[in-house]
Amino acid sequence: MTPPLTRRRRAAALRGLTGNRPLTRVAGAYALFTLTEYSVWIAMLVYAYDRGGPTTAGWVALAQLAPAAMVAPLAARIADRRSPVGPLTAGYLAQAAGMAATAAAVAVHRPILAYAAAVVASTAVTTTRPAQAALVPSLANTPEQLTAANVVLSWLEAICIMLAGLLVGALLPVTGVGGVFAVCAVLGGIAALLPTGLRITAQGAGTPAPPEPQKRARAVRDSPLRPLVVLLTAEAVVVGALDLLFVILAVDVLHRSQAWTGYLNLAYGLGAVLVGTVSALLVGRRLGGPVIGSALLLSAALGGLQIRPGLAVTVAVVAVLGACRALLDVAARSLLQRTAPAHEVGRVFGVVEGLTMAGLATGALLVPLLMRLGGSGLALLGVAGVLPLALAVGGGPLLRLDAAARVPVVEIALLRSLPLFAELSPLAIEGLAGSLRRVELPAGAVLMREGDPGDSYYAVASGTLEARQDGGFLRRCTRGEGVGEIALLRDTPRTATVTAITDATVYRLERDPFLVAVSGSPATRRRAGSIAAARLATRPVQDAGS
Repeated sequence: MTPPLTRRRRAAALRGLTGNRPLTRVAGAYALFTLTEYSVWIAMLVYAYDRGGPTTAGWVALAQLAPAAMVAPLAARIADRRSPVGPLTAGYLAQAAGMAATAAAVAVHRPILAYAAAVVASTAVTTTRPAQAALVPSLANTPEQLTAANVVLSWLEAICIMLAGLLVGALLPVTGVGGVFAVCAVLGGIAALLPTGLRITAQGAGTPAPPEPQKRARAVRDSPLRPLVVLLTAEAVVVGALDLLFVILAVDVLHRSQAWTGYLNLAYGLGAVLVGTVSALLVGRRLGGPVIGSALLLSAALGGLQIRPGLAVTVAVVAVLGACRALLDVAARSLLQRTAPAHEVGRVFGVVEGLTMAGLATGALLVPLLMRLGGSGLALLGVAGVLPLALAVGGGPLLRLDAAARVPVVEIALLRSLPLFAELSPLAIEGLAGSLRRVELPAGAVLMREGDPGDSYYAVASGTLEARQDGGFLRRCTRGEGVGEIALLRDTPRTATVTAITDATVYRLERDPFLVAVSGSPATRRRAGSIAAARLATRPVQDAGS
């Protein structure tokens, strides 16, 4: 292993993005999309709050979330089965049109029309991220460049979320809410133009349909994972409430202009960005402590705001809220991935996504109710109590779930050393590592025979193995190499006999998790294909005298 070389390759890949014009155009469009998405969400809450208080703002938030939740699964399927360029461009255009219509409705003082147009814009957002996920891998020239693109997109999203707060804060005093929507409509139009003309074919045609919703629900309802799913749902309730609470904090508590709603969102995003730099340290560690600790700190910080600590302290506390929420989300979802049975991971996360949308809508309605009962103080304390309540019900089982989970530290390190899986994210690596099973081989033992059915992939942890085909020598395998991928990828019998030359330790990865990992990452799929093609092109060397 040569870490300095790896860093240089990554740096070169980052620099190489500037030479990939299609990928640069898509990244620029995504940055504009993120900036406008968050800007108009904040602006619409300010607009609704100004006209009807927290109740109207809550109902408007619900109106934007509900259609988006229903359209999202359909949008994801379309992006899988059609060229993603069409849904991406159409989504950007629909968002821009919705924003422009909202700006016009605001200008002529037609609130109902403004709300309806905002719903159109928010619903169109659901087409963007699925199409983006399908498009980017098709534009990267190398696996390293794909990794670099994902890093850059993550940076852009975090930065643009912060800039959205700054943009709203700067425009509201000058142009009002209508001006925010008008500017964002222009930026959305530019985003729609950037990917125009790209020619990409669909990659997911013919993939099996996802499990029925009833089966996904049973995977959680009858599972020990339920306390963790409840906590993630409670987190979504808090996040849905925070959007409206920032408006209340700026206008009613701090007695500042509406622009400060944007500045509070800026502080919130900054906290999330800062904690994101250390979240990778969670990989391979126990997660129960970070989950509970971040949830309790978030609740304490939010509840503390009801004492009205002043502008500077409020901004600092809001940044802490952003950091805690980001850490809670990463740690809780990682623990869910770590503990869910491998064959049910998709079902479980499907349920979580649906509950997340429901939680966001619930949070948007909870704030107006609490405001009506006891003002901003009760709203802050009530929302602050959501996570502790979820922990009171499921904190103990959650800790037991974490304690019982096997943390595959050795397996994670092994998979990281394999070129085949180099492009998987840290969390995906950990999920795959949990499926590995250790196999000890004495010297002379046959791991697989040529012509036998292939049902597993093997990663070499120690020792030396030798691969032979028709009696001829193919290669020797040591740590950092794997065997058995050809039969799985090509659905053929084993192409070689692999024997342990010395005592060896290998880790077995069964067919299904292997194929899920490979097919779920286009970069990994391409790398697996190139490795298999290179292996098949290698001709056996006959021993002397044979």
